[in-house]
Amino acid sequence: MREKINSSVFKEPLFLASSSLRRAEILRTVGWPFEVVNGGTDETRQAGENAVYYVKRLARAKAETAAQRLSSGLVLGADTVVVIAGEILGQPRDHQDARWMLNLLSGEWHEVLTGVALVRAGAGGQCRVDLEVTRVRFKAMSEEEIEWYVNTGEPMGKAGAYAIQGHAALFIEEIQGDYFNIVGLPIRRVYELSNEI
Repeated sequence: MREKINSSVFKEPLFLASSSLRRAEILRTVGWPFEVVNGGTDETRQAGENAVYYVKRLARAKAETAAQRLSSGLVLGADTVVVIAGEILGQPRDHQDARWMLNLLSGEWHEVLTGVALVRAGAGGQCRVDLEVTRVRFKAMSEEEIEWYVNTGEPMGKAGAYAIQGHAALFIEEIQGDYFNIVGLPIRRVYELSNEI
């Protein structure tokens, strides 16, 4: 009788330094065991800080803060922003801010940038940081469509005021790059980093 071999492509479970339901769902979808470990991080942008440096710095800060609470393990931090015409769009402050962001995105290409960081908790504290960029084009949205979408409540808590995996799917014409990056976690990039640390 042959023994069943229980194998996995994942070298170890992760500690997710994020309360994002979307990031947790992506990890569950691919079957990567994880546990959430939150650590507060100041997300204020520094003067003159560009989008690439900003998301990479925040991803690392989130992972390092959470790693300080652990004696060992691999901690994942991530941060996502939307960039259009030089404007960095984080999460909208309110419905008016969401309307402003959606008007900017309407009929245009933009980029979604996610910084990801893996930090080894405990002795050594190895760290790997990387970036994923995906281009997205919105259809031209009418004022009625923008108002309807804002009133769904979905834009709140989302970088760029939209969730591609939700109601906003109605307005996406084209993407170039990693779909999961737009949702909030470029899982392939994280997997590659996990094999380097």
